[in-house]
Amino acid sequence: MMIKSDVQQIKQRYGIIGNNPALNRAIDVALQVAPTDLSILITGESGVGKETFPQFIHQNSPRKHGKYIAVNCGAIPEGTIDSELFGHEKGSFTGALTDRKGYFEEADGGTIFLDEVGELPIPTQARLLRVLETGEFIKVGSSKALKTNVRIVAATNVNLTVAVTEGKFREDLYYRLNMVPIQVPSLRERPDDIVLLFRKFASDCADKYHMPPIRPDNEAKGLLETYRWPGNVRELKNITERISIIEESREITADTLRHYLPQHAQMGKYPVLVNRDNEQKIFNSEREILYQVLFDMRNDVNELKKLVHEITNGNVQVPVADDAYSHAHPIHASPIHTSSPIQEVEPMEEETLSLEDVEKEMIRKALEKHNGKRKNAASDLKISERTLYRKIKEYNLE
Repeated sequence: MMIKSDVQQIKQRYGIIGNNPALNRAIDVALQVAPTDLSILITGESGVGKETFPQFIHQNSPRKHGKYIAVNCGAIPEGTIDSELFGHEKGSFTGALTDRKGYFEEADGGTIFLDEVGELPIPTQARLLRVLETGEFIKVGSSKALKTNVRIVAATNVNLTVAVTEGKFREDLYYRLNMVPIQVPSLRERPDDIVLLFRKFASDCADKYHMPPIRPDNEAKGLLETYRWPGNVRELKNITERISIIEESREITADTLRHYLPQHAQMGKYPVLVNRDNEQKIFNSEREILYQVLFDMRNDVNELKKLVHEITNGNVQVPVADDAYSHAHPIHASPIHTSSPIQEVEPMEEETLSLEDVEKEMIRKALEKHNGKRKNAASDLKISERTLYRKIKEYNLE
């Protein structure tokens, strides 16, 4: 595939390593829309390098002489984010000792990069929508509308379409931000680029600390290419630098590399181009099957208990061998009067079991197993820590 010269120049200028077609396509689209004022939504997993895109979009736009401000929406407390973005008037809240300009006022004529835009509170989303639609905003504690002329580039690792259906993100804001979508591929979708990146990070670390660069052998290269890299480029850089500093040998074997990969690195021997949404669907499907088996078992036990109780009270005809005697003399069960424990059976109320009951019990046992350590419990249950926290609160398991 022929790489466009402007794409190649951007990669060289911003240190973007790799020749993956999806990556080249993302850069190409970003360059095509840079001269416009269209809002851009950059999506991709955490650690793929989304923050580089708004930088060269700004530098290749008519706004390049204006300010470029990057804002991490997920790092600002909900109570102060409106003040950070839109500013505030003196005395508008406790601690507001002076007037303050917000980022949208400061970046007038330039570009604002809203990273982790999916973390914005709903009220702030409404304010942002007004900026996108009218170019107006109001400072906290003021009633005067101010004008701003900014270009917004947003990024998220959250599936905003799901967030919209769950009521966590405004649908109208999503469509305003997503005028030009750019998807940055994950590292596992770029297996041919992984060794190139490893060498680049090893070389940079060697230059910084004045040492020879580390080199992976063939088996180590294979492991690099098949490991899933959940932390993407950020994780690869971190591990490369750690190995560079700690290991004395500059020749890195697969055994050496495994010491620096998480325990699930062994999963790297399996195919890696797997859609995580599909993995979750498969897990959910298997879990539902397990729950159905448990339901069936519980129903069978309840039926058996009722049958034993009816036999005990002489309400059921006991079947015998199909012979002439049985036809001539049908046998009816009479009340049983023995010392057998079966006489102790009491009428049983049919028990029911819901999905929630099973899930709650599984979570409770996992927490007990790991002495309340939620990270380990979540790993055992094959769910994220965030999901586990939500379930603990939902089922009052604190």
